[in-house]
Amino acid sequence: MATRVSRSSPAPARRAAGELEAEVLAALWAADGPLTAARVREAVGGDLAYNTVQTILVRLYEKELISRVADGRRHEYFAVKGAEELAAEQMQALLGRGRDRQAVLQRFATSLSVEDARLLRAMLRHRP
Repeated sequence: MATRVSRSSPAPARRAAGELEAEVLAALWAADGPLTAARVREAVGGDLAYNTVQTILVRLYEKELISRVADGRRHEYFAVKGAEELAAEQMQALLGRGRDRQAVLQRFATSLSVEDARLLRAMLRHRP
């Protein structure tokens, strides 16, 4: 006879792919210095298992988005790129995936707000 298990509270919603990595990066960017996995876990919310945070840190390290320094038996982690630099690199990568680079740029440019378009034009005029 099968036993039915009921939960008194619903299971927590799963985060979207990449959301955990983004939360960990945000915690590292906001920190005054390197953080241990335990401190990262506190920063992103204690609802995550320590092993989950550790796995995300290892993945980010393997992607070379963060670095680490040994502190005894544990590591302290820090971001190697700022949020703006990483976002710009991601935009470049996405731009490179399109079959028609000009069409992708055209669609992007026409989707900008008036203020963002003005800002982009000013930056391009003053480009070295």
